[in-house]
Amino acid sequence: MMATGETPHEHADEPGVPVHEPVQLDRVLTLLAPALSGPDAVMVDATVGLGGHADALLAAHPALTLIGLDRDQDALRHCRERLAKYGDRVRLAHAVFDAVSEVLTELGIARVQGVLFDLGVSSMQLDQHERGFSYARDAELDMRMNPGTGPTAADVLNTYSVGELARILRSYGEERFAHRIAKAVVSARQKEPFTTSARLVRLLTEAVPAASRRTGGHPAKRTFQALRIEVNGELDALRAALPAALDRLAVGGRFVALSYHSLEDRMVKKALVERAKSRTPEGLPVELAGHGPQLRLLTRGAEQASEDEVERNPRSGSVRLRAAERIAEAA
Repeated sequence: MMATGETPHEHADEPGVPVHEPVQLDRVLTLLAPALSGPDAVMVDATVGLGGHADALLAAHPALTLIGLDRDQDALRHCRERLAKYGDRVRLAHAVFDAVSEVLTELGIARVQGVLFDLGVSSMQLDQHERGFSYARDAELDMRMNPGTGPTAADVLNTYSVGELARILRSYGEERFAHRIAKAVVSARQKEPFTTSARLVRLLTEAVPAASRRTGGHPAKRTFQALRIEVNGELDALRAALPAALDRLAVGGRFVALSYHSLEDRMVKKALVERAKSRTPEGLPVELAGHGPQLRLLTRGAEQASEDEVERNPRSGSVRLRAAERIAEAA
């Protein structure tokens, strides 16, 4: 699942094969380098997408073995072609990132030296208009990252109650007008079910007050984000994936996450901060054995892309990067 900051374009030598500029690539390489320099280093790219970060990491560390996960078969196909030059140093799995522990167990790998999460919808998915992720072009309301499995965005719009719709719009889209939009959707679908994005965009434009449209960005942005997260179960998967991945990190190993909206970033922050704290009860004069911090935070808060990168790749504008190093095993 490639992140929103990655910009695909046609490869000059291979027409039709998308490539992309990975978000904050230099920073990711710098943060992971100390953990990946050993002769037997293994890392997990939990959202390998088109393989941009993976390609650079494998090139930078000739002894590195990389395990790549993605739920999108189309992205994996392109990634497999891109990384074929690295041979058996690459192992790709068609899986959502919350299956990271199961994938590593199947491969007989107990601990890894690096983990990378590059979250959010992929640029390839956004730019494949028929997938229905973008509100900029009319398309079927699908939004499934793994096409062919599970309910579509149209199913959500046509079957959820006002309360259920308002909940996901408020929780996943942080939409101020969640209830107002939910009522409008339910009223409109009684006349005709939703099938395409253009009709939904028109409804949202009418439902959101004009003053908010002038200052709050595109009126469809938050609703489309909320629908995508609901359809793909993104936050539930991330909630399960973070502890599973951190548990597999070896002492000295490093974890990097790139988030693209506040909900993801808050979950990453919580997972890292909890393990960076001592679990010795307050008031004791010494640290209890096995109760010290498991992680050392490598970033001061969340880091953003530089102005130069945002200018070069506008989709990196919302990225928030957090990183940590494993300093101790759990008790």
